[in-house]
Amino acid sequence: MASGGGYRNGTHKAPNLRTSSSFKSKLPTSASSNGRRSSTIDALSGRVRVAIRLRPRNAEELAADADFADCVEIQPELKRLKLRKNNWDSDTYEFDEVFTEFASQKRVYEVVAKPVVESVLDGYNGTVMAYGQTGTGKTYTLGRLGDEDASARGIMVRSMEDIFANICLETDSVSVSYLQLYMETIQDLLNPANDNIPIVEDQKSGDVSLPGATIVEVRDQQSFVELLRVGEAHRYAANTKLNTESSRSHAILLVHIKRSVPGREADFSAETDHSSHLATNYKPPMLRKGKLVLVDLAGSERVNKSGSEGHMLEEAKSINLSLSALGKCINALAENSAHVPVRDSKLTRLLKDSFGGTSRTSLVITIGPSPRHRAETSSTILFGQRAMKVENMLKIKEEFDYKSLSKRLEVQVDKLIAENERLQKAFEAEVERIRLEAQKHVSEAERNYAEALKEEKIKCQMEYMESIKKLEEKWSLNQQKHTNNGQMGSGNEEISELKMLLQHEMLTRKAAEGEINTLKDQLDRFTNPGSVGGNSDILNLQRVLEEEIRQKKRLEEEVIVLRQFSQLTMEAGQTTSYLGRSRNGTGLPGLDSLSPLKNLHCKDASNGERSSITNLHEQVGLHKILSLLESEDATVRIHAVKVVANLAAEEANQEKIVEAGGLTSLLMLLGSSEDETIRRIAAGAIANLAMSEANQELIMTQGGITLLAVTAADAEDPQTLRMVAGAIANLCGNDKLQTRLRSEGGIKALLGMVRCGHRDVLSQVARGIANFAKCESRSSAQGQKAGRSSLLEDGALPWIVQNSNNEASMIRRHVELALCHLAQHEVNAKDMISGGALWELYRISRDCSRDDIRSLARRTLTSSPTFLAEMRRLRIEL
Repeated sequence: MASGGGYRNGTHKAPNLRTSSSFKSKLPTSASSNGRRSSTIDALSGRVRVAIRLRPRNAEELAADADFADCVEIQPELKRLKLRKNNWDSDTYEFDEVFTEFASQKRVYEVVAKPVVESVLDGYNGTVMAYGQTGTGKTYTLGRLGDEDASARGIMVRSMEDIFANICLETDSVSVSYLQLYMETIQDLLNPANDNIPIVEDQKSGDVSLPGATIVEVRDQQSFVELLRVGEAHRYAANTKLNTESSRSHAILLVHIKRSVPGREADFSAETDHSSHLATNYKPPMLRKGKLVLVDLAGSERVNKSGSEGHMLEEAKSINLSLSALGKCINALAENSAHVPVRDSKLTRLLKDSFGGTSRTSLVITIGPSPRHRAETSSTILFGQRAMKVENMLKIKEEFDYKSLSKRLEVQVDKLIAENERLQKAFEAEVERIRLEAQKHVSEAERNYAEALKEEKIKCQMEYMESIKKLEEKWSLNQQKHTNNGQMGSGNEEISELKMLLQHEMLTRKAAEGEINTLKDQLDRFTNPGSVGGNSDILNLQRVLEEEIRQKKRLEEEVIVLRQFSQLTMEAGQTTSYLGRSRNGTGLPGLDSLSPLKNLHCKDASNGERSSITNLHEQVGLHKILSLLESEDATVRIHAVKVVANLAAEEANQEKIVEAGGLTSLLMLLGSSEDETIRRIAAGAIANLAMSEANQELIMTQGGITLLAVTAADAEDPQTLRMVAGAIANLCGNDKLQTRLRSEGGIKALLGMVRCGHRDVLSQVARGIANFAKCESRSSAQGQKAGRSSLLEDGALPWIVQNSNNEASMIRRHVELALCHLAQHEVNAKDMISGGALWELYRISRDCSRDDIRSLARRTLTSSPTFLAEMRRLRIEL
C-alpha cells in the first residue's frame, strides 16, 4: 500500500484471505433445546472483494492529453495495476480483479456482482457498490438500463434478471425500494413526496431499517425496469466541467428476497402420538430472507476542477463529507480499531451491515486514464486497498413461515367445516330418504295384499275388457254408433248416470205436460158461462199455468244441456278409446280427460274435445253453463266444472268467463266443495285464469289466495296439489301482489306442499319460488324493498339449496334461477353464505348447462362484495 513510507516500484498485495467459494459452503443447522430452529445460522468470515475498472479516454482527454501517456498501466492477467509517478517510477497494486477499458458489462457483472446475487438467493445479505471520481463510469457500470444496446445493461438490471431466473413466483417474493441520499437527507425515488425518511436501528440486533420507504413487490423484469426508469428521472444530476451528467446524490437500490426452502420443514418433537400426528401433517415451511443492496455513490470531486459554485458547491461539499466519513470507517475497520465512526454520516449508517457487518460485499472502483487526475486516481486506489482488509461475518437468515402455515390451516378448516355441514345435510337427507322408502315399501306391501285378494276379480274384468274390445272393432267396421261399446271404467258409469238423468228429466217433462193438459181441461170447464166465481179462478189458473210453462221451458233447456253433455261425453270417450287402443289396447276415462293442463293428452284429441266444448258454449251459453256449477246434483257440478276448466284453458275465453262471474263461482266451489275431483278441476281452472295479470288482482281481492292455501293444507292428492301450486306460482309472478301474497299465507302454503314429494308438484313449487325471487330482486333494484328476502324469513333457503342440483331438469332450472335472484340483493349474502348457497352458486357458474343461468350466476358473484370477500377467504377463483 503506497503511503509516506511506502514501497517504491514495489508491489502492494491484497491480504491472503478466504476466497469467494467460502461464501457458498453449506452451513449446518442449529437447533435450540425446545426443538425450534434459530433465525440465523452460524456466521462465516468473508472479506470485502474489490475490483478496479479503467474507463477509456473520452473526447476531451483524447484532445487535451494526446501527447501524454496514461497514468495507469493495467496487467489483467496478473490482477495488477501500475500507477505511474513519472516516466521511470510507478507504484504497483493488486486487486481481486482488474478490468481494462475494453471489459464488457457482462464480464464485470459475472465477476463482481453474480457471486453476491447467488449468496442473496441462498439467504445472505449482499452489497455491490461503485466508488470513484466523478465521470469515471460508476453509474454506467451499476445503473445502465441498456434500452438502446442490450449488451450495455448494468449490474442492477442483470442482477434482477438472475434473481427472476432462480426463484419461483408461486412461493417466493421479490420487493424493491429505490432511495437517494441527497444533502444528508434520505429521499424516496419512487415517491418524491416522501423526502425525509428516518433511519431506525434495532437495539438488539443492530439492523438498520427505513420504515418510511416505499416497498414495491415486482413480478417480472419489465416492471422492475420501469421502476428504475421512474427512480432515475427523480435523481439529482448536474452539468460540471468533469461530467455533463454528474450525479449529485448517492443512489441506493434495496432488493428484499423471500424464498421458501424445499425439503427443510420443521421437525417438531411431540409429547403424545396425537400431537406427533398433527406435527407430521402440518409442518411450517422454512423461509430464507436475503437483502441485496446496490449503491451507486456520487463521485468525489475537487471544486477547482469541477467548477462547482453556488448550490452545486454545497452539493459537492455534502458528497465529499459523506465519502470522507465512509473512508474513515473503512480505515478504522481495516486497522481493527476499537471505535468505528459509523454515526458521522447517514451514508455510513446505511452501509453499516456492508462493511464490518454480516453482508457479503463487492466493491468496484472506477478510475480514469488521464494523468491530470492522477491524485484523484491514487486516492481511489488507496480506498480500494483499505477496503480489501475489511472482514465481514456472513450469516444466513432462515425462519419458519408461520404466516403461510396459518393461512393454509385456515383454508383447510373452512373446507372441513363446509364439508362437515354438507355431510350433515346429506346424512339428514339420507335418513329422510330411507324413511320415505320404508313407507313406500309398506304401502307397496299393502297394495300387493289387496291385489292378491282381488285377483279373481281382475281376471273377470280382463275378460270383460276383451269382449268390449271385440264389440268396438265390430262397431268400427259397421260404422254404427254404439256409444257404450267403447267405454271403459269411469266413462261407462258417467254415461249411464247422464242417461238416467236424461230419462228422469223426460219423465218429469211428461208429468209436467200431463199436469198442463189437466189444467187446460180445468180451464175449459171454468170458461163455461155457467160457472160460479169463474173469473177469479180463471186468473189463478192462468198464473199457475204461466208458472208451469216457465218451469217447462227451464226443464227443456236443462234437458237440452244434458243431452249435449251426454253427446260430448260419448265423443270424448270414443276419442279416448281410440287413443287407448293405439297405445295399449285399453280405454281411458272420457270425461276425466277434460283437464285444464294442456299436456295430459295428445294434441289432436285435445283440440277435438275443446272444439266440442266451444260448440257447447256457443249453443247453450256461458251463463247457463256457469249456473250448473250451483246444481244440487254432484255429477252435474263435476261435468259443468270440467267444461268451465277447459274453456278457461283458452286465453280467448278467459275474459268472458270472468265477466260472467265464473271466477267467483270457481272460488266459491273451491271453498265449499268436499269432492276431491271438483276441487282439483276448480283449482286447475283458477290456475289457468291466474295467467292473466288482471285476473290475478281479482283472485287476490276475492280471497283466492286464502282458499288456495286452505286447499293446499287439506289436500293429499298430488294432482290437486299440482293445480294449487300452479295457481300460486302464477300469482308469485306479479310485483304488486308480493306483500299480500305473503301476508295471506301464499308462500307458506307453497313451501308446505313440498311434503308431497311428487315431481310435478315440486316443479310448480320451484317455479313459484323463482317467480317470487325475481320480483323481489326487481323491487330491491328499484329501491321499493329493503331488508332480507321474505323467502329467507319463511325458511325457504334450506329447501332451495337442497334441490339446486335436483335430478329433474325443470326443478333444477327454477331453483338455480331462484338462487341467482336471491343473491342479487346484497343484504341476503350473509344468510346465503351461512346456508351453503355460495358453493351452489359457484357450481352453477361453472357447471350449469344453460348459458344464460351460468352467466347470471357469474355476474352475481363478481358484483357482490360479500361473496367476493368470502371467496378470497376460501381461495376460490372464478
